Amino acid sequence: MRPCLTATLLALVLLPPTTAATPAASGWSAPRIAGLMTEARLTETSGLAAASRPGHWWVLNDSGHPAELHLMDASGKRVASVGIEGVTNTDWEDLATFVLDGRRHLLIADTGDNGGIRRSLTLHVVVEPSQVRDGESLPVAWSLRFRWPDGARDCEAVAVDAARGEILLVSKKRVPPELFRLPLRPTDKRLLVAERIGLLAGIAQPTTEDLVRNPVYGRFRAQVSAADLSPDGRTLAVLNYRAAYLYTRDADGGWTAALQRPARLDFPWMPQAEAIAFAADGRSLWVAGEQTPSPLLRFDRRP
Repeated sequence: MRPCLTATLLALVLLPPTTAATPAASGWSAPRIAGLMTEARLTETSGLAAASRPGHWWVLNDSGHPAELHLMDASGKRVASVGIEGVTNTDWEDLATFVLDGRRHLLIADTGDNGGIRRSLTLHVVVEPSQVRDGESLPVAWSLRFRWPDGARDCEAVAVDAARGEILLVSKKRVPPELFRLPLRPTDKRLLVAERIGLLAGIAQPTTEDLVRNPVYGRFRAQVSAADLSPDGRTLAVLNYRAAYLYTRDADGGWTAALQRPARLDFPWMPQAEAIAFAADGRSLWVAGEQTPSPLLRFDRRP
C-alpha cells in the first residue's frame, strides 16, 4: 500500500466530519468506502454518472485529458474507455445521465472557467451505448453553446431534469451559489443565455480556523464542485469539498422554496471531492475525489 493511500484511509477513519447549522439529512446512512480509484487513466476525476449497466459508473477527467469517457465498476476499477468524436476537452467539469425518448443519454459539461475568460461554454450530449467496447468512439447527438447573463462564471456542477426539459447548472465561486437553467433540446443552434432561477442557501462558508489552518486552500473548501439530480427529479445533490447538500422540492413544486431548506450529508476529509451521482435506482449517492488514489464513498438510503 502506497504511503499517500495509507494517509488518505487514515484521514477518512480518524478525522471527524465538519459541522454546520444546516441540518443533517435524515434517511441516509453514514458514508462508507465502496472502492478505491487507482487507475492511471482516472487521475483527475471531475464527473460521475450512473451507467445503465448495473453497478457501473461513467467517469470523465478534467482539462488536459483526451475527449473520452471511462466506464468504471463500483470498486473503482476501469472497465472500458470510449472517445467522443469531433470535440475537445477544453475544461470538462461534470457529467450527467438522463433518459429521453426511451434512450439513455450522457451530458458532458465543458463549463470550467477558472480564469473567468471564456465568452461561451458548451454542453455535449451522447447516446449511451448498450454495449460498451473499449477504444470505440461515440458521436455527439447534439451540443449546446451558452453564456451567462451577466459576466463569466466558473461552473463545475451540472444536472439534467429530462421530465421538465431542463439542464440545471450551479455556479462555483459565487456566494451564495446560483442555480441556473437551460433548455435540454433547443430549437435552433443560437447562443443560449442561462436563466438564473435562485440562490442556494445553507452552504457553510470557511471558518477562521479553516483559513488559519490552510491560508491558500481553506477559502476554497465551500465552493461547489459537482451536482446531480435524483432519478425521481425531486432532489438536487450539490457537492463541495466538505459535504453534500440535498435540496428537495415538493412533487409539483419549483426550486425557489427548496433552495431555502437544504439538508447536509457530511463526509470525512478526502482529497478534492469533485464528483457526485445518484445510483440509477436512487437508493444510494456516490462521491469521488479528483486526485488519485481516491476513495469512492457511498451513502445509502435507509429503508
